[in-house]
Amino acid sequence: MSDRPGNWPAIPYSQWKETCTSLHLWTQIVGKYRVAHVPWRNHSWHVTLHVTSRGLTTGPVFDGDNPITLTFDFKDHRLVGETPDAVKSFALEPMSVAEFHKRTGDLVASLGGNMDIHGAPNEVPDAVPFADDTDERPYDGDAVRRFHRAMLSITKVLDKFSTSFLGKISPVHFFWGSFDLAVTRFSGRKAPRHPGGVPNLPDDVAQEAYSHEVSSAGFWPGGGGVDEAMFYSYAYPAPDGFEKQSVSPEAARFDDKLGEFVLPYQAVRTSSDPEGDLLSFLQTTYAAAAEGADWDREALECELGEPSVPRTIDN
Repeated sequence: MSDRPGNWPAIPYSQWKETCTSLHLWTQIVGKYRVAHVPWRNHSWHVTLHVTSRGLTTGPVFDGDNPITLTFDFKDHRLVGETPDAVKSFALEPMSVAEFHKRTGDLVASLGGNMDIHGAPNEVPDAVPFADDTDERPYDGDAVRRFHRAMLSITKVLDKFSTSFLGKISPVHFFWGSFDLAVTRFSGRKAPRHPGGVPNLPDDVAQEAYSHEVSSAGFWPGGGGVDEAMFYSYAYPAPDGFEKQSVSPEAARFDDKLGEFVLPYQAVRTSSDPEGDLLSFLQTTYAAAAEGADWDREALECELGEPSVPRTIDN
């Protein structure tokens, strides 16, 4: 299964579903290490992982005074732990979730840290505690590599999209709970209290995350009722008529079950202009949310940024 020029590889979910599930649960274990040691930041931005040229990283987590970084290296297929004085790792390979949990705890302890985390997955139904999930799971390194290369290409477009917004906006970051790469724009106004009800997620976490009006977009590789890789875009609260708005490209649609616009990754990667099609999806679905909810677009928006070119100020 070859990559196309521009690093938009094929990532059919059905062919790596079990590995994807394994990776989802492994990222939860590593992500929870951040939760255990990093002070709470608005909208759970502190819990996320970030895409690097080699994989996904926590960045430095201050475990007491000891900065420990955990990184999924998807080139050499290792979980790497680093401090200013040491680097240790173990192989990413077929194993149970319980074994990955144990190895990660041992890795953190060997670096002088404390892996005292909440011991069960979030945002998945029928969650099994990590230590009790003892069935061996597969690890398809080639599929993981292609997933990572796709995320790099997507990150480039999400970063570009972010440059055209002056208001409050999240980093481009990876939420291990829902296993998606996301960026979120805020109108600046408070939102109605979120109803909660996300599987295995405390309601107060969801309510804090959605305390203000948002237009959020991103990518997930499949699962959760959509068995293919998809881009998504939604608004909270969704304005009246949001689902009827015209968006592009042609392959985009509103999914009534999910309550959001979706665009198949396959349609993007096989188009003549993957970056342009994805950017069009991001811009038109954001416009549908902002127009419908009467955001102050003149105050919140600007032109897309260009390398080495400062933004022009009119006044």
